[in-house]
Amino acid sequence: MGSFSIWHWLIVLLVVVLIFGTKKLKNIGSDLGGAVKGFKDGVKGANDNADEAAAQAGSAAPAQVTARHGTDGHTVDVEAKTKS
Repeated sequence: MGSFSIWHWLIVLLVVVLIFGTKKLKNIGSDLGGAVKGFKDGVKGANDNADEAAAQAGSAAPAQVTARHGTDGHTVDVEAKTKS
């Protein structure tokens, strides 16, 4: 009795269709798809902007990170150096 059977889900689907109607459900699906597409385009645009910013700062070299192990064997000390 912990999970619903297929008959429970079919009854829920029938009630939802009767309440909202197929036209409203179709519109909700279209709106949700448009929102997902807009989100993907926004994320893609943010990644493109980050790539452009990195290309414009091409003269500044990224910092090189080196790790030194501590004396106790559990600690890692990190030091950043710039490339020359």
